[in-house]
Amino acid sequence: MDYRLIVFGLCVFGAVALLVWGIYSSVHNVKGEQAKRVARRLRNAIGDDGAELAVSITKDRMLSRDPDTHRLLLHIPGILLLDQVLLQSGRSWTAARLLAIIAIAAVCGVVLGLVLRLPFSGALVLGLGAACLPWWELNRAKKRRITRIELLLPEALDMMSRAMKAGHAFPTALKMVADEMPMPLSMEFRAVFDEVNFGISMPDALMGMAQRVPSADLRYFVVAVLIQRETGGNLTELLASISAIIRDRLRLLAQVRVMSAEGKMSAWVLGLLPFGVGGIMFVLNREFLTILFVDPQGQRLLMGAAGMMLLGFLVIRKITRIRI
Repeated sequence: MDYRLIVFGLCVFGAVALLVWGIYSSVHNVKGEQAKRVARRLRNAIGDDGAELAVSITKDRMLSRDPDTHRLLLHIPGILLLDQVLLQSGRSWTAARLLAIIAIAAVCGVVLGLVLRLPFSGALVLGLGAACLPWWELNRAKKRRITRIELLLPEALDMMSRAMKAGHAFPTALKMVADEMPMPLSMEFRAVFDEVNFGISMPDALMGMAQRVPSADLRYFVVAVLIQRETGGNLTELLASISAIIRDRLRLLAQVRVMSAEGKMSAWVLGLLPFGVGGIMFVLNREFLTILFVDPQGQRLLMGAAGMMLLGFLVIRKITRIRI
């Protein structure tokens, strides 16, 4: 029997199993009508005018909407780190949903490799690359969200400073930022305000925001507020000083990005050029390129080329990545 038929059958079985599991998880949603009714009462208690709560009623995050799947995923090493990245990216996905997307992408990559009549090793490599795409996109979403928050943070600190100069308390200043600033910064400050209203201490709520947003600028703000609450001092001037420092850092970072853009573009061009040329050669003369994947010497050449390309990427990234 052809091994490709066996692999195709396994891929189809895996896809059907994931589909059945997804339907089962959607039907057995743990957040029923009773939890929604309690959430509406809590919103009315804090005067939120029907807006969505920024924090959940329960503190623990669920790795899956199905309790049995949640307990099963807790035994997987590194699953909590994956869930933390999901939290930092701002996505409402669960860890189980992300793993399902990664598995489906891997299966689609392997099937695509078999359809293109690649060798089995090439199909596995294509499947591995497809499995990395959801993780890569998740990290891009995380970086975009953190960058957006860092750009909005100076204006938010200025707003808090002006509000406190006008006589408002610090929690009220947090609510003003949550109401006036755009997403995603407003959601984080709304989460802090809601947690304080639910009985969590201000230091714990601020530290939770620092964990959800791994930004050095936001952590400067959190540490400054915590120190000021312990030692005293003029918080309004402190917030204004932090805002000015963040603006200067962002200005300098923008200049560094402009000067290092040429090196990054060179890395992309040099990295994608071999794949582009190889794809064209594969379309024009498939037998000429297939020998690289079949012959042992060709496989060693491919591994050596991949290693040198990876080393070049790391060197260029080290040169162009300047921390401010």
